[in-house]
Amino acid sequence: MDLSHIFNSKKIFRISFYAVLFSFLSFAAFSEEHAAADTSHAAATEVHAEPKEKDEDISKVILHHIADSHEWHFFGHVALPLPVILWTDNGLVTFMSDKFGHNDHGTELIDADGTGLVNYHGKFYYPAESKSADGTYISHDSKGEITNGKPLDISITKNVVSLLISVVILLVVFIGIANAYKKREGKAPKGMQSILEPIILFVRDDIAKPQLGHKYRGFMPYLLTVFFFVWLNNLMGLVPFFPGGANLTGNIAVTMMLALCTFVLTTVNGNKNYWGHVFTPHVPWWLYPLMIPVEIVGLFVKPVALMIRLFANITAGHILILSLISLIFILKSVFVAGIAIPFVLFISVIELVVGFIQAFIFTILSALFIGMAVEESHAEH
Repeated sequence: MDLSHIFNSKKIFRISFYAVLFSFLSFAAFSEEHAAADTSHAAATEVHAEPKEKDEDISKVILHHIADSHEWHFFGHVALPLPVILWTDNGLVTFMSDKFGHNDHGTELIDADGTGLVNYHGKFYYPAESKSADGTYISHDSKGEITNGKPLDISITKNVVSLLISVVILLVVFIGIANAYKKREGKAPKGMQSILEPIILFVRDDIAKPQLGHKYRGFMPYLLTVFFFVWLNNLMGLVPFFPGGANLTGNIAVTMMLALCTFVLTTVNGNKNYWGHVFTPHVPWWLYPLMIPVEIVGLFVKPVALMIRLFANITAGHILILSLISLIFILKSVFVAGIAIPFVLFISVIELVVGFIQAFIFTILSALFIGMAVEESHAEH
């Protein structure tokens, strides 16, 4: 597949430069977060008999970076509070995330509109009747599972805000490009139109047409939306400051909804040839009891594979970068920093490429699954 019309040496140099810049910014952001986490952890562990291990602290900081949040952290203790919206036993409860302080260790009760709640590692629960041995209002069963009930959380979280930001960016950019095509019909593209046109043609010529044939036009809006949505959010996730830094495409709920859209399109547009392969597979009739369930399970396995592939690859990339940076804080060695930082720069460059590749894979597999559903039998050609 020829990608020379998309990438050239100058663009690769720019990508490398941005990767280096993002890596140093990520290091600074991680340092600030680590310091803030140490302070918060020190305050919380005053009620504990023994301090926790350092590697536990590092793992919590890493998981905090890739997890969703009710606030958007900038640096140190500076963060943008976001609306918390909960459906509790007393009805709808709303407040800003900074209203009751930043204690998320479950050691303080929250009186939100008369509803007693407790914030435990970013999630809200109904409190236990009394504090447990570790000083929290959280109770656990014999397996270590939390037994507290919790309200329905429909808050506008960091991932939700990132989603809205990416939607606004895509709408502004592509409405502008669509208007440019109308006004400059037959003329050479310029500006943003000239930058994105090669990628739009790439999606059309190398993804849609080979998989969908002459029916590609009807599915181009969806394929373009999926490709640029995934790619944009992959790149935004690598930027360690606002409006980036949210792990949106590493959130399995987001990848599940994207995969569900592909599944619905595939199912709704499936023709008789497609369903014939499912319910009357081309095998001896006595194998039908075995093959038909396999084909039905396969209908659901394909979107699940789409969901997990994107989620796992993006999340793994973030964890790898943060883990390499954390080695500096664990070992506290200049020698380790000299080794870890170049590796972080290298992985950051790889992550920029992976962001594009994952958008491409999700889009081409979606086109492939839809193409299988709308493909005509050989007798109809």
